[in-house]
Parts: sequence; C-alpha cells; structure tokens
Amino acid sequence: MEQRTEEIIAECRRQEESCLYTSTALYEWLKVIRFWRMTFVVLPIILGSLAGAKVLVKYPSLDWLTAGAALLAGLFPAIFKALDLDVSMKSISDSASRFKVLQDRFRQTSRISATKPEDELEEEFKALMERMDDARMVNPVIPERYFRCAQKKIKSGDYKFDGVVSE
Repeated sequence: MEQRTEEIIAECRRQEESCLYTSTALYEWLKVIRFWRMTFVVLPIILGSLAGAKVLVKYPSLDWLTAGAALLAGLFPAIFKALDLDVSMKSISDSASRFKVLQDRFRQTSRISATKPEDELEEEFKALMERMDDARMVNPVIPERYFRCAQKKIKSGDYKFDGVVSE
C-alpha cells in the first residue's frame, strides 16, 4: 500500500475517533437538556394545579403556599424560554446525528474504500472532510464536562462492537 493511501486511512481513523467523542459528548449533553426540558414543562403544570386547588383556599395559613406555587408556575416558562432549551435541543440533536453519520462514513472509508485506487480514495476523503467542516461550523460549543463524560463512557467500552478488531 502506498504511503499516501496509508496517510489517508490513518486520517480517516483519527476523524472517526473525533466524531465518536463529539457525538457521544453531544448525546450526553442532550440527555441532560431533555431532563431539564421535561422539568420545566411538567413542574409548572403541577405548581399551577397546586396554586389553583380549592382545598388550599379553605386554609388561610396556606396562602403562602398558594402564592409561591403560582409565582413559580409563572416563572418556569419564562426561565425555560430565556435558557432557549427548545432551540438548544434541536441544535444539539442535529449535530450529534451529523457527527454520528460522519463517524460511520470515516470508518467505512478507512476500511472499505481503502481498497479503491488512491485518487478515488482521496476524493472520497476530501468530500468527507468538507462535510466535517460543515458539521463543525454549526456545532454548538459543548461544555467540557460532557467531553469528560464521553471519554469515560467510551473508555468503559460502551462503543466497542463484539468481534470487531480495531487497529
């Protein structure tokens, strides 16, 4: 195998690994965002129901509870909107999917397309790198803690396939 082909294959493997870590970090971040989104949607419903419960009106000593529940029920949607969780979820989810697809494509290129003539392999690699550049441009900045979480998850073997030997 020619040195140029070997270099392209090695770079495909590096990009595959990069995509694995990025997509995993994004999916870990997405899980947390989904939890908070659910919290910000469900909790105001519960608090609003509590504030409107007729049984609490019978007890003037619980006025503070009714007022507090109403206040929080009103604040949660504003906080949710201010944090822009809906847009963040879509952006994070789209980026995670994009990097996961690129991971697969780089893997396939390094293993399957490596048997193609060098010029065809190089063209395929260039096309993938253009897609990678596009994915990086729209990728949200991932908080460092999710990269550490991804590293831990990957090192634990969660993404190892049985019977697949990596070099």
